[in-house]
Amino acid sequence: MLTLARQGQQVSDMEPIDLGSFVETCWAKVETATATVVADIDTTIQADPSRVGQLLENLMRNAVEHGSEDVTVRVGPLPDGFYVEDDGPGIPKDKRENVFEPGYSESQGGTGFGLAIVRQIAYAHNWEVQVTESPDGGARFEFARVREAVS
Repeated sequence: MLTLARQGQQVSDMEPIDLGSFVETCWAKVETATATVVADIDTTIQADPSRVGQLLENLMRNAVEHGSEDVTVRVGPLPDGFYVEDDGPGIPKDKRENVFEPGYSESQGGTGFGLAIVRQIAYAHNWEVQVTESPDGGARFEFARVREAVS
């Protein structure tokens, strides 16, 4: 719970991150069996490396735990952000908002905090996060900078 609370605090120590190479670094920290990652992105973002690392690692870990051992995780660009998707079983439409609730888990032994932390990290960076379906039917998480209101 403390980690969840800390991750939601506004980010102040941001630096440029080459997302493509950073994805590879994060992937190396996750037990992936025979899964693969494709960093289809040549984008630099302004972010807190520690928190974005946790965000990516949580999504990668979820893909491996909820998909098959040979799941493929892909990270790619969006006009105002990036996405992380996999070719696993996906998340049913009626459960997509629930997955961000602290303590919600569909897996036995899961804590239910991984995706809640992902959302808090996104919010701390002033990003919106949406869960949808990847082209392969897996889970897709889209991150986009919240636009400032024009007065």
